[in-house]
Amino acid sequence: MLRGFGNFLLKELKELIRDPKILLGMIIVPLIMFPVLGAVMNFSVESAKETAGKTTVLVLNHDKGDNSTQFITYLSHWGLRVFVTNVSTVNDAVKQMATYNASDMIEIPADFSRNVNAGNSTTVEFYSVFSGAGLLEGIGSSIVDSLVGQFNREVAPDMIVPERSTIVKGKIAENVDPRALSNIMISQAIALPITMMILLTYSMQIAATSVAMEKEEKTLETVLTLPMDRFAILMGKLSGSIIVAGVAAVAYMVGFNYYMGSFSGLSTGGASLDLVSLGLVPSLFGYTLLGISLFITLLSALALAVILSAFSEDVRSAQSLVSYIYPFVFIPSFVLMYIDINVLPMWLRIILYAIPFSQPIIASKAVIMGDYLTAGLGIVYVVGFTLAIMYVASRLFATEKILTAKIKLRGLRKRGRTETEAS
Repeated sequence: MLRGFGNFLLKELKELIRDPKILLGMIIVPLIMFPVLGAVMNFSVESAKETAGKTTVLVLNHDKGDNSTQFITYLSHWGLRVFVTNVSTVNDAVKQMATYNASDMIEIPADFSRNVNAGNSTTVEFYSVFSGAGLLEGIGSSIVDSLVGQFNREVAPDMIVPERSTIVKGKIAENVDPRALSNIMISQAIALPITMMILLTYSMQIAATSVAMEKEEKTLETVLTLPMDRFAILMGKLSGSIIVAGVAAVAYMVGFNYYMGSFSGLSTGGASLDLVSLGLVPSLFGYTLLGISLFITLLSALALAVILSAFSEDVRSAQSLVSYIYPFVFIPSFVLMYIDINVLPMWLRIILYAIPFSQPIIASKAVIMGDYLTAGLGIVYVVGFTLAIMYVASRLFATEKILTAKIKLRGLRKRGRTETEAS
């Protein structure tokens, strides 16, 4: 029943492997992409270790007794960089945290030593700065919690009762556990890039298929002979993609708004966690900037897909050519899921900023933290990139190269033909 199946399967496999577009897109690209992602994750782990070793804590000591001094000395002994401030209020101490580059603050109450000597429990306030730093967020507070627990066991058994609060954009959010808040924001940071990857890959495949079908069915020659400007033909091709990009951007923003709203009213440690009141939901202006960034980025991806598909012979080769762009979509997305771009080396930051497909992800984090300048500059850059891509596309459509242009890796092709003839 399956007579000749093995020989036919071998023939199909040889044809697929000899196609350089498939070889590059499905084999070589993953072999490059995943080691790069592994290197990035290794860097994030090393950065986390380095951050842990440089955790800085600002102490507001109202007690001035021997036990509070012992507590501060204990924290310093285990590697924390501890600075004691002379101000009298928490708000003044919060303003000083940036000066000391402190990620955490401890407020020791005035009755600390008296309660410890009497064997009574005492409440110590812990404040952690939320900066939206992704995977590295909360390392400092975790170290402080661990050392306080150790101090409780070794020196003052079960006497210190920690109460945690978070500092968001310079304002104190009472009874908001920084670790719970960090976990919620990380879940958002993972979901948004994944959605971006889906939007970009599907939209590029649609645009590439549109032009490739014209070439494969030999209808592009007829279209180019119509009494109309070649640039008008290009804009006609792109207009459909632009509408798709616009609809996708609107749908993305509607879904993003609902997604952000789903976190309002959550509880953490018995306290309500409202991202709106914490200022961690984009404003209307922030939503507008994010929508524009997404739309322009989609448009640039579509224009780039149209250019690449012009060098293809059929739909399959067009999709293979477009797949070469995917690493520039996937790698920045995976990197920015877990790592704050500001903790990366300058050369790596420049590379990520230079990749236009990373801009909406950077903008989504920026508008949440109220950094509208970063989002705006990203839009300006992507607009320039898009205009350059569209100019190249218009020049390509203005000549007859649009009909004959092809990308071939001659060495692999020649080798494939030789093997075919020999067999």
